[in-house]
Amino acid sequence: MSAEKSASVHWEGAGKAGLGQISTETGALNKVPYGFASRFGDDTKNSNPEEIVGAAHAACFTMAFSFACDKAGIATETLDTTAKVRLAKEGDGFKIDRIALTLNAKVPGIDEAQFQKIANEAKANCPLSKALAGVPEVTLTATLQK
Repeated sequence: MSAEKSASVHWEGAGKAGLGQISTETGALNKVPYGFASRFGDDTKNSNPEEIVGAAHAACFTMAFSFACDKAGIATETLDTTAKVRLAKEGDGFKIDRIALTLNAKVPGIDEAQFQKIANEAKANCPLSKALAGVPEVTLTATLQK
């Protein structure tokens, strides 16, 4: 089984003054604006590539965790994941140097050790984690709600 998904960007203008629009084939993102100010400045109304990578990584990890629990015979109740993606200066350019995943989960019938084991395996094995293997630091803080 394989799947191929697509996204596209339309950009107008030069450099810092330019503005782009991000769209996905499903329409979940439809001409979402982004530019220099939303990536490096104080524009909090528009998007940027790093938050989209973070959303994708959080979604992939959360699904992998839920599927792994299901495979172990454990039903997840609620899973809330955030991903903080840091873009840092490197030489004349920039790189993503850290992704911090935080999972808060309500999973009845699981003990702390099994919870942490499944969470860390999901972090290591979800397709987005594998694709982002070049990021020097990817952390996970997983909290089991009682």
